[in-house]
Order: sequence, then structure tokens, then C-alpha cells
Amino acid sequence: MSEVELRTVTAGETELRLDRWFRRHFPALTHGRLQRLLRTGQIRIDGRRAQANARLAAGQTVRVPPLAPASPVSGEPTPVDAKDAAFLRSLILVENDALLVLNKPPGLAVQGGTKTPRHIDGMLASLAVGGERPRLVHRLDRDTSGILVVAKTAAAAAKLTQAFRQHRVEKLYWALVVGRPAHAAGIIDQPLAKQGGAGRERVAPDEEGRSARTAYRTVARAGRIASWLAMKPLTGRTHQLRAHGAVLGTPIVGDRKYGDPSALAGAPEGLMLHAREIRLPHPDGGELAVTAPLSKVMRAGFAWLGFEPDPSLPGATLADFEPT
Repeated sequence: MSEVELRTVTAGETELRLDRWFRRHFPALTHGRLQRLLRTGQIRIDGRRAQANARLAAGQTVRVPPLAPASPVSGEPTPVDAKDAAFLRSLILVENDALLVLNKPPGLAVQGGTKTPRHIDGMLASLAVGGERPRLVHRLDRDTSGILVVAKTAAAAAKLTQAFRQHRVEKLYWALVVGRPAHAAGIIDQPLAKQGGAGRERVAPDEEGRSARTAYRTVARAGRIASWLAMKPLTGRTHQLRAHGAVLGTPIVGDRKYGDPSALAGAPEGLMLHAREIRLPHPDGGELAVTAPLSKVMRAGFAWLGFEPDPSLPGATLADFEPT
């Protein structure tokens, strides 16, 4: 593309972030170059400067500056390794016309970066149908396993993104933590603020930070050594459950960022945090509820601590967090 182009945001792209809009229409445009174009004001929304996280609305006009000829201007999917495509298919728990629900393994990044060439977002092009590429609507940490929801259409993405933003999605995580909480159940209400730059990002308790609340219940204890917690985030902050586990005095087993990985000598390798259950409004109507089987890492942790991962135990499901 050698000239400035003005593109109109469609109804199906409502609430889509600007950076994700560019990723959809210009997949060869790198994150670094996109940021430079934004900083210099070459990309605009309705004539005004914009940030990468700006939410789009139907009918708005996006100014697209001249891009290098190598940058594709269509939504054609990027070629994906056949083995990666088959691997991604093996993770699918639920699939219908609107969405996919994956059971992400630990150690696999959801999105790419300078040193992360292999990630879920890059593999999604292999599942494109009719030129429409599935897209992420939320994220999990690289080392967290479990439920990851992916929209298959732009319309579904808009509805799911709105549901997440309006806190109409309920999620439950299982965590194995060091020690035992002072109280068997409760709510951690501790604002968090981001620290560090790219690649070193973490959050810390800060009363001036963003509101962060997590409900938790103790499902089982291994004496005073460790506990199995069910954790329901009431807000969606970066590393919220990991930071709140540390705030509670019970960091998650294997957490090298917010705990002492040597606290339980001999524990299996890996972060013992799993996105176990989700309930959300389905884009086509009704409610969708999904439960993800434990990863190998989590199963090893349960076995090492002598826990039986029985979902019928009190406190282990989303239903246990409902008011009585």
C-alpha cells in the first residue's frame, strides 16, 4: 500500500482494540512498527491521535498510512506448521460456530513477543475459515494452564470481549499454594500496580493501584505445608491470582515471580495454577459452562502433596461461590 487509506470500522468490529484491528487487517505489520506509527500520529481514529488500546466503534474511520509492499492488506491467514495446527486442534474442549474453548498447557505463551516465536495466537491462523481468522478475547499467563476462550468470528469476538469487560464471565482457578491461609475462605481486596518493563512485568500491592479482588476457598490442606485453594477472580488484573496468593501469605507453588520456588523442596517443576472452570454468556444466546481437565504439571503437584483432585469436594467449583 503506497497511499494513505481511510477504512471504516464495521459493526462486527465494535469494541475491538485498535492494535488487534491492525493485527487482523495487516498481520505482517509488527508490533514495534505499529507503535512507532501511533507515536508519530500517522495512525488516527476520526482524525484524532490514538493509542493501541483504543476501543473501536462501528462507523469510525481509521487512517492507515502507507505501509511497506510486503505488508498484506487482506485477512489471509499466515501459513502455520502442520504439526502446530494438529497440536492446537488437540487442545479443543468445545467448538461451535461462534467460539473455541482450549485447554492451554503450561509453558505455552498465548501471545508472541521478541523472544516468543511459538504461541497460541500465531497458531490460530491454521483454524481460519473463509478467510476469517479466530481471535483471542482474553489471556492466560504462559505458565498457567487451563481454559482459554477464542472467538471464531468478529461478531462473536465483540460480544465476548464486552462480556469480559462487563464482568459477566465467571472463572474459577485451582491453585496449590505454600502453607495455609489464616482463614479457610474469604476475599482478598488488595489493589495492584504494575512494575517493570517489557519481559519483566510484575504487579505489587499498592493502595493507589487498580482495584483487585479475589474470592478464595480452601478445598484441602496438607498439614501446614501446603493447601489446595479454589480462587475466583472478581476483577481481571495482570498476575492477579499470583500476587494475591502472596498477599495471603500463601504463594502459589512453583511461582518464581511472586514466591520462593524452593519453599517446597522436591516439588514437581511448574506453576501450580490452573484455569479450571468458566461460565459465560454464549454469543448466540444462552450460557456456556466448561471445565478443563488438569494438566500433567498440576496432576503431578496433586499427587506429590497427596491430594485427590475430586471436584465434588466442598469449595472446588464455581457453584460453591454462589450466595446461599
